[in-house]
Amino acid sequence: MTGYHDHSAQHPAPPGTPPPYASEPPPSWPQPSRGPHPPSASPASPALVAPPEKAQPALDDGPAVRPVPQRIWCVADDRMGLLALSVWTEQVPGRGEDADPFVAYHRESDQGVLAVFDGSGGAGAAPVWQASDGESRTGAWVGARVARLATDVWFHDVVDGEPAVPETLHDYLRFFQDHAPQRRSKISGTMRRQLPTTLASVHYRLVRPQGEPLLELRPLWAGDSRAYVLRPTSGLQVLTRDHTRESDALELLRTDPPMTNLVCADRDFTIDGQRLTYPLPCVLVAATDGFFGYVHTPADFEVMLLRTLEQAGTADEWADRIRREVQSYTADDASLAVVALGYHGFQDLRAQFTDRLEKLADRYLRTRPHGLDRLSPVPGEAGPGPAAAPEDPAGLPARVRVWQDSTWHAYRAGYETHLPPALEERT
Repeated sequence: MTGYHDHSAQHPAPPGTPPPYASEPPPSWPQPSRGPHPPSASPASPALVAPPEKAQPALDDGPAVRPVPQRIWCVADDRMGLLALSVWTEQVPGRGEDADPFVAYHRESDQGVLAVFDGSGGAGAAPVWQASDGESRTGAWVGARVARLATDVWFHDVVDGEPAVPETLHDYLRFFQDHAPQRRSKISGTMRRQLPTTLASVHYRLVRPQGEPLLELRPLWAGDSRAYVLRPTSGLQVLTRDHTRESDALELLRTDPPMTNLVCADRDFTIDGQRLTYPLPCVLVAATDGFFGYVHTPADFEVMLLRTLEQAGTADEWADRIRREVQSYTADDASLAVVALGYHGFQDLRAQFTDRLEKLADRYLRTRPHGLDRLSPVPGEAGPGPAAAPEDPAGLPARVRVWQDSTWHAYRAGYETHLPPALEERT
């Protein structure tokens, strides 16, 4: 079952189904000498794919409207033990520089991919392309969507035997960026890029080395979007390392360092990667910084995912609650892809994370400084005993910093279990 939802107040969208696996790239784009090629009309296609960005809901009448500022999509197949969803929001309608998340699964080969793309608006703010409706698009907007198309075609060819490794994904990205619309800016500088975007993805494959099913994971990324794995016993664990000079997740919330590597058309870039095997069941997550970059402590992102899961009755409702929650706190475009594997339906998934959420609530919700946000405990509701003395509002920043340091110290070891070493630390 699939669903496609528009949450615009003016134009409610009817339910529908995602389009076929992949649309043909523009016919004027040449085919490369190796590797990347446009998908055929009838390949051994993945069973499910998130709708591409251009799939807007049709209106019965009236003039054309801007793209809606938020979308959700989800699909569940209990027979496969698979649940997938994506959430996409933009701050300014029609100007969002995150591309739609990409989610695909190929039944016959037991493999799939999830990916997110965040066009870098600072480095790619110059307009490079004009749409048929007259709207100009920035290099960041184009770059994210070209990277999504390249990832789509790459996965199609991975299904046909292309290795799912950083080098091949890099080649596909480079090819599509080289043939994408570009307008060279007269403004230059060390921070300026052509078609700059982040990419965070996880290619996964079901393997049975000893008869028991396991997931072979290949996180692949460039920039500061992230991929994670989530389980009830271990919580949220990051699989990627931001390409910034600072790698401490709490310090990255307090500062905004520039990226040292991202996908772009005019300079060399690296697709980073690692390989690991992980037990089932588990949840894979990919997100842009609109989700995890505007919270108070790194654990808040996991709390948000599990609080919305606990409150939801269906996978579709979970996606919608995630959408509404991120829009309540982010100051950026935000996109998220989630794939849950090995659970016996949504109710089983939700039940398995109940205890984990309770532990997180004890550590990171009930200990929040009063006045921090709407999740902070209300004075007088802390339980029996004498009421706490009123706290000076002027001391809130200091109390928050102490709380951040202590919660990050408790959370960090589990969160960084699979954090790959920095590029310069690898031999």
